[in-house]
Amino acid sequence: MTVQDSGWACDDLGTALTNLLDSFPTRPRLLGLGEPMHLEEAFPRLRNRIFQHLVEHEGYRCVAIESDCLSGLIVDDYVTEGVGSLETVLRQGFSHQVGEYAATRELITWMRGFNEGRPFADRVRFAGFDAPLEMISAASPRQALLAVHAYLAGTDLPCTAERIDQLIGDDAAWTSTEAMMDPAKSLGGSAEVKELRLIADELQALLLTESPRLISTTSLESWRRAALHARTATGLLRYHAAAADTSPQRISRMLGLREAMMAENLAALTHRTLVFAQNSHLQRQPSVWVLAGQRLEWWGAGAIMSPQLGDEYAFIALALGSAPHCGLPAPQPDTFEGVLSELPGDEYLFSSRQLAAALDGQNLVLRKDEATHQGYFPFDTRHLGDTDGIAFLKHVPSVDADAHR
Repeated sequence: MTVQDSGWACDDLGTALTNLLDSFPTRPRLLGLGEPMHLEEAFPRLRNRIFQHLVEHEGYRCVAIESDCLSGLIVDDYVTEGVGSLETVLRQGFSHQVGEYAATRELITWMRGFNEGRPFADRVRFAGFDAPLEMISAASPRQALLAVHAYLAGTDLPCTAERIDQLIGDDAAWTSTEAMMDPAKSLGGSAEVKELRLIADELQALLLTESPRLISTTSLESWRRAALHARTATGLLRYHAAAADTSPQRISRMLGLREAMMAENLAALTHRTLVFAQNSHLQRQPSVWVLAGQRLEWWGAGAIMSPQLGDEYAFIALALGSAPHCGLPAPQPDTFEGVLSELPGDEYLFSSRQLAAALDGQNLVLRKDEATHQGYFPFDTRHLGDTDGIAFLKHVPSVDADAHR
């Protein structure tokens, strides 16, 4: 089998995607689509095309992306019910600059249009599955804790909302960027945080033990949203506590706790879902990062979810040939990206199993050029067997450089 025979050109994306899905043991409940670098418009545009086909032909009804899970509720309200305006949703419904992408606007507009006139149960849903974290800061637990506290009004609550506000204090102290690298700047070891963690645990327990009554008097949808706030509160408090740790494992633990929050959010999704995030969040092997001379290693959300879901989880990793406007030149011919760049088409989907067979015996090296300095994570063929599919874009033209702004 040749490399070209192991995949399908995406000039007919629907056929290529159907062929790839037919190579899986079953249609996965969670289908992960990774991207090898952020801030490149071509990847979410491909996501949009794939999602539309999955919705129209495969029964998928949700897209989950690497963005703040609580802000994502704003987006879901808009696409399902038309609540708010598109501009407000793009501004307030996303983290990590995602709302600035033209592809995000296109996705949300398409979802809103698809849902018009459909029964609620058949509407497509949106989920942010990341924690309320940025690269160098973490949110206060105030929003999450007060939301679940308000939902549980009428039960035997462990404290008042005023007590939660008092314990949290100034949000700015929680979101300090200095706390990321300096545990002494974190609030996580304080007596207030310890008390808040107990409160969050009791609220989460109440939510579960009182669920029959709560669901019957509100709705299953409302209860699920409260559950999202509850696990976000406990996850954030756990993360802040880890930020105050002084052990050598501190950063690895914080990274792992973020992934655990991602995995919990994915586990809670009830629809067949396309999951879109950086490859490292969705891969099955451990993530590795060398920071300031320290080797950090942790399990990503996909690695956490995969053993639990089995064939219900599948992962398509995305690789890129060249993007000159990002400083990414054409790859060397003895790399994974270099071999795929020799194919005649511009976009491909591959069966990982068939591609591995086609590449067997080839001594490919890991791409190490300017790519490693431009936010691009090259694909390591040693991990090809840990993926189910490969999406490949040969070249991204420079017109996309500012398309998301």
